[in-house]
Amino acid sequence: MARSKTIILIHGNFVNDKCWVDWKKHYEQKGYQVFSPANPGHQGDPAELRKKVHPDLRKTGFIDIVDHIADLIGTLNEKPLLIGHSMAGMAVQKLVELGLAQAGVSIDGAPPKNVFPPFQTLKTVIPAFGFFTFSKFFMGSRKWYDYAFFNTLPDEMRASAFAKLAVPESFKVSRQLVLDSFSNIDFKKPHAPLLFIGGGSDHIFPPELTKTIAGRYQHSSSRVDLKIFDGKSHFICGEQGWEKVADYILDWHENI
Repeated sequence: MARSKTIILIHGNFVNDKCWVDWKKHYEQKGYQVFSPANPGHQGDPAELRKKVHPDLRKTGFIDIVDHIADLIGTLNEKPLLIGHSMAGMAVQKLVELGLAQAGVSIDGAPPKNVFPPFQTLKTVIPAFGFFTFSKFFMGSRKWYDYAFFNTLPDEMRASAFAKLAVPESFKVSRQLVLDSFSNIDFKKPHAPLLFIGGGSDHIFPPELTKTIAGRYQHSSSRVDLKIFDGKSHFICGEQGWEKVADYILDWHENI
């Protein structure tokens, strides 16, 4: 079977499509057609979004993000390779389950509703659910991003990474991930090839969680692969050496 030459890059929570700028160029230079849409309520410059939240953000949930990508896929002439980071790793799992991808890659992916996360994950992301605040959305502090995203970056690079990428996030996305039955995955169902990538130093979704999610798939003739990049944080797609991760994915895709 010919490998798809179309890639959709799906961004996770707490950032927007600007996090994929370098990846999009990298893959386009290799001859791929690449889409990197902003999730609903995330369109715009991160600095401006921190000043004035997008009017659609508060009503955006996980289901809306999956539907948004499904609508894009419906306009294509071939099933794409889907690559999602963090929350979007789980979106990739769902879109693969729905039969909408030729293959899918979850990078530091969030767990489905039917995979219970470790305490480290709960401790780090609980503010993003908004259960104990009167705020209308989550905006992580510099301190939170430094711990959750940028823990492997040199101190002098953390401020610029925050300024370039950090955005407000909808509470509804995280809540639907843990409370809505849509966010369950049928691990027994046949599916397109899946690759799970984890960062060995990820503070949000540690490598043990990535291994657990990958290991839950049970269909014997459906391919599931796993790769842990030691020393990489949740910012694996932006920190130094991201090209190795991007190229590992392409090599996997072209050889499955």
